[in-house]
Amino acid sequence: MRRLAVSLIALALTGNYSPLASASVEVSAPPTHVEGQLPGGAAYVMDVPTDWNGTLLLYSHGYTPDGAPNPARNAPSDATRTALLDRGYALIGSSYRDTGWVLEQALPDQMSTLNTFVSRFGRPHRTIAWGTSMGGMITTGLAERYGHRFAGALAMCGLEHGGIANWNNTLDPVFAIKTLLAPGSTAPLVDLPDQATALQSAGELNAALTAAQLTPEGRARTALAAALHNIPAWTDASAPEPAPDDYDTAQRNQFQTLLGTVYVGLSWRQEAETWAGGNMAWNTGVDYARLFANSSIRPEVEALYARAGLSLADDLATLNRAPRISADPAAVRYVIRNLTFTGRPDTPLLTIHTTGDALVPVQVERAYADAVHTSGRDRLLRQAFVHRGGHCTFTTGEMLAALEKLEKRVDTGRWPDTGPTALNAAAARLDPGATHAYLAYRPAPYPRPFDLAK
Repeated sequence: MRRLAVSLIALALTGNYSPLASASVEVSAPPTHVEGQLPGGAAYVMDVPTDWNGTLLLYSHGYTPDGAPNPARNAPSDATRTALLDRGYALIGSSYRDTGWVLEQALPDQMSTLNTFVSRFGRPHRTIAWGTSMGGMITTGLAERYGHRFAGALAMCGLEHGGIANWNNTLDPVFAIKTLLAPGSTAPLVDLPDQATALQSAGELNAALTAAQLTPEGRARTALAAALHNIPAWTDASAPEPAPDDYDTAQRNQFQTLLGTVYVGLSWRQEAETWAGGNMAWNTGVDYARLFANSSIRPEVEALYARAGLSLADDLATLNRAPRISADPAAVRYVIRNLTFTGRPDTPLLTIHTTGDALVPVQVERAYADAVHTSGRDRLLRQAFVHRGGHCTFTTGEMLAALEKLEKRVDTGRWPDTGPTALNAAAARLDPGATHAYLAYRPAPYPRPFDLAK
């Protein structure tokens, strides 16, 4: 270990040392592993390597449905955890004290985990917040509300559009499915009293989706529902990417995704309504023709409608004439607090997202970037994109490369090159066994933005 320390000092003096780039060259003692429970009931987990480099990473995990196991987690994967511990990073995270739409508890539980670490191990040289999926949303919330406690933040595949926009836009495809594919259905889409009701509604709408997939007309209308949520053509990293004009494969992928979207849009919505005390979403005043005009998959839908001999204009008019859904103001206020963004991060924030994310479409990043621009804090935000299907399907190297770039911003006070060439080069150096896919990309406008930017 003495030879390693001398090497690191020499690298630091020459300005060429990066903790991420330097793994231990000798076997060291295993990390100190600590598990416990916070006063509010959440579990926490901490791993501190013997040769801790002074940087602490607070990880926020993604959505856990009610009834699912909810352990404390401090990294997005075992491989990433191992890579970071080998490089001297301390890792912490909590379970949050409950499951479902638990934003009200998640942020204080994460801060309590940080405070518990400091009381046990001392104050770190710097702390970085990071997280995936809903944990990316929590990370952005930490950057906005507790930014003074963090040197920087890395939000990965996060719900960067915020809570209100999420539940509003999740309503749109389900509303279209019911209106166009199951017009006689009485299945409720909001104000769901229990999971049994939510699952019954989901089953009814998914049966209509499955039947529609058998006809050209039904497939066109399914694609229209997907377009209102910007569900991409490439949704599975393990499958080949469809060719740009392969609308049949794209539509099949979107159909499969919509089956899950209906479940999330009803089952998870019911969980969120329980937290909020009512329905937090609305489509009053929404012009679905205008929403569709900005969709990222508009050409596909237009081609499928033409092939089916259907009038797209007529179906959009049908959506615009359908009875609308209003929100409960108190529930809206709850989700604004838990959690809707101001666009004012108080620490450097880097976000990364896959272009083929069907659960949290990549356009959510545009929603947050627009809010940050409105708030005048562009200097604190950088965004990068990975060309791959799926939700949070990053390689270990892609995540480590993003973290390394964020650390350089922290060290120098200026953003380094966060373009795709630089990020892919860093990812290849840090994780040479994988194929990395950062690319230059600008998301289409988010269909239903809602933020608190001023």
